[in-house]
Amino acid sequence: MENTQANKTVLVTGGTGFLGIHIILQLLHQDFNVKTTLRSLSKKDVIIKALQQGGIEDFSNLSFYEANLTEDKNWDEAVKNCDYVLHVASPFPAKDPKDENELIIPARDGALRLLKVSRDAGVKRVVLTSSFAAVGYSINNENHIFTEEDWTDSNVELPAYIKSKTIAEQSAWEFIEKQGHGLELSVINPVGIFGPVIGGITSASLDVAVSGILKGNLEYTPTFTMGVVDVRDVADIHIKAMLHPQANGERFIATSEGVMSFYDVAELFKKERPQYTSAIKILEPIGREFYKEISNNKARTILHWNPRSREEALLASADSLNENF
Repeated sequence: MENTQANKTVLVTGGTGFLGIHIILQLLHQDFNVKTTLRSLSKKDVIIKALQQGGIEDFSNLSFYEANLTEDKNWDEAVKNCDYVLHVASPFPAKDPKDENELIIPARDGALRLLKVSRDAGVKRVVLTSSFAAVGYSINNENHIFTEEDWTDSNVELPAYIKSKTIAEQSAWEFIEKQGHGLELSVINPVGIFGPVIGGITSASLDVAVSGILKGNLEYTPTFTMGVVDVRDVADIHIKAMLHPQANGERFIATSEGVMSFYDVAELFKKERPQYTSAIKILEPIGREFYKEISNNKARTILHWNPRSREEALLASADSLNENF
């Protein structure tokens, strides 16, 4: 399928992000013309360096645009002549802001801004990177298996990031229904994204759950568990959702099989990468861990998506962090 789509043009927002750079890498390897937006063109060299590390030598199919999700400036130019838009960029804070609207407004308005300009430019399909945060934070039934039918309730008290992802995705679907005028939308809802670092570009998940454990910064394991998925597979599912006819109007949870606690992650590193683990502390669980069950059946069935195991994703993170830092 990918070969028949060669020479199509794709805009990837947030090219300097951990997921964004992997998506650009895969698109270039598949001969797409790629545009990407940066908040500042001074970051262009960061992208070039990472892509070189990923095996890209020819950059003639890549162009850069300075654009900010909070402003209209340059978005028309960035989207012009694009067949597809992958909206990956979204704020992810190190800690919750005092005012939740600091996250909610740019996440929601940025998605709507991009959908409007994509519709007006004649883009075929937008793939929006949402999050499992928009799926799995309103049901605490221990026997519940989370699927794409589930939604987090944005009307209850939630951390700002979870609420921002939920509201942004809800707003995107509402826009498509009422104002889309034929623009197609597909949404990806990843769990915690791990996997190899290229060009030194990491993420909050990596910094906390991998670096934090390996450096001995964590003294206990939180009571929650997390789904795990490899960044290479999340990049792949975005491209599959971009191209597959049946992906239009659908959301897809991106997760490997099973979930893990921070204690599980530490034990995996101690068993499989003992050379990295001299600083790991004994992570005492605080309270009883609640293991969520998350289904990736829809992505496997419709998109024929086959993710790596959670162990492979986490070990790839540890290996690349050890090599890069």
